[in-house]
Amino acid sequence: MDAAHAAKDDARPAGTGGSVIPVDIAAAKALAIARPQHETECLPLLEARGRVLARHVGAPISLPPFDNSAMDGYAVSVADLTGGGPWRVPVCGRVVAGANPGQFEPMAKACIRIFTGAPVPAGFDAVIMQEQCERTGDAILIAKRPRQGENIRRAGEDVRLGDRVMGPGDCLTPQRLALLAGLGLADAEVFRKVRIGLISTGTELRNPGDGLANGQIYNSNRVMIRAIMASYAWAEILDFGIVPDLQGDLAAAFGVAARRCDVLVTTGGVSAGEEDHVVAALDQHGGTLDVLKVAMRPGKPLKIGRLGDMLFAGLPGNPNAALVTFRQIALPAIRSVAGLHDVQPDWLAGIAGFNYSKTLGRTEFVPVRVVGRDGLGRPVLEMLGRGSSANLSALAMADGIALLPPDAVSIESGARLRFQPFCDC
Repeated sequence: MDAAHAAKDDARPAGTGGSVIPVDIAAAKALAIARPQHETECLPLLEARGRVLARHVGAPISLPPFDNSAMDGYAVSVADLTGGGPWRVPVCGRVVAGANPGQFEPMAKACIRIFTGAPVPAGFDAVIMQEQCERTGDAILIAKRPRQGENIRRAGEDVRLGDRVMGPGDCLTPQRLALLAGLGLADAEVFRKVRIGLISTGTELRNPGDGLANGQIYNSNRVMIRAIMASYAWAEILDFGIVPDLQGDLAAAFGVAARRCDVLVTTGGVSAGEEDHVVAALDQHGGTLDVLKVAMRPGKPLKIGRLGDMLFAGLPGNPNAALVTFRQIALPAIRSVAGLHDVQPDWLAGIAGFNYSKTLGRTEFVPVRVVGRDGLGRPVLEMLGRGSSANLSALAMADGIALLPPDAVSIESGARLRFQPFCDC
């Protein structure tokens, strides 16, 4: 069964069991149930970095809007350079950036001093770089005839009036904002921020800075997942804090989140233990699950589904598992809810600098550090933490994660791997 077909399977009530599915099918199912939100707002460009464009943008002007010089030099008419060179051409004027070329009246068979970005007056069709000619007094000596259009940026050669330059789903990077600004646009219509709720489940959890009793641990997942989401300008985080492992408390928190959020992300409480009540709390509200168990390490007990109009992502409690399942399966679906058309994680080619035995049929994601480059410039990867899903120090030292494919039973040093760098700083 391929991922596209599997993604169309009917969802199950939250409390219903399901079979273990491959990672690609789990990711496809998550994307299939993600419903992009359509509310928009208009923002000044200076406030729109990282937001998601909601409308097609057509160019209101051409870029450049006029023929201009690409170099400091001298504008000439190629037709004036008759016979064999060199040619001595008088300089009859000077044009700088911002000048009005319509006010310039050139002399016949003369050139003008021109600067980068300055408009090229009518009658001139080439610019000779100042380094390629010699000036003596009020004339220049030209040794080589230029070609027509040389060193001239033509009106509309970058963008033509009416061209569609961007569309819905484009993330407004600084470079894209520069293009909109260059076209004279002062603002952009963007999708509103996606409201993402965050709940940490676990009676044993305490916030950093609080005291610890026996059997208690600090809540690292909340800090990690919130920090990832905070790096996206299109996300608004609603942090509901720590909720105890009690079905009633979780059900109450889920009900509040369903009224306020587009997405709810929980960490912990999704395994099959007697004290894991997330699924039962979701079922209490009539929620459905499309993903229950995934053939991956870490992160097998991942839960993806819906509670009304809200996308639900129940991540495992171990930090490595929470990070991997969030990045590989939950985050692409959340990006789809935000309206982005580019939702898949980026992978690079890497080379294993380690040996490792794994289980056939299971995709594994391991924290790695770049320890060098091979002859082709590909990163050589050192495995950290030996795959432990609770190893915080390995995550902290890692430059990214490597994917170990399901059809492999061992990874040998020198093998080609897919590498996903952490690009958080």
